[in-house]
Amino acid sequence: MSNDLEHYSDPDNTAVALFLLENEADELTDILVAALSEAFRILEDEISPATVH
Repeated sequence: MSNDLEHYSDPDNTAVALFLLENEADELTDILVAALSEAFRILEDEISPATVH
């Protein structure tokens, strides 16, 4: 896995199959890590307490 977290678009099934076929596990791992990071960011935004003014 590289240390560069880039914003990846949502890969389709064909792209994922191509990564697997070409044995490019590092690139696929980078996409999955970026997707998980984005999911956790969204969840964090959803569960953070609202401020009261």
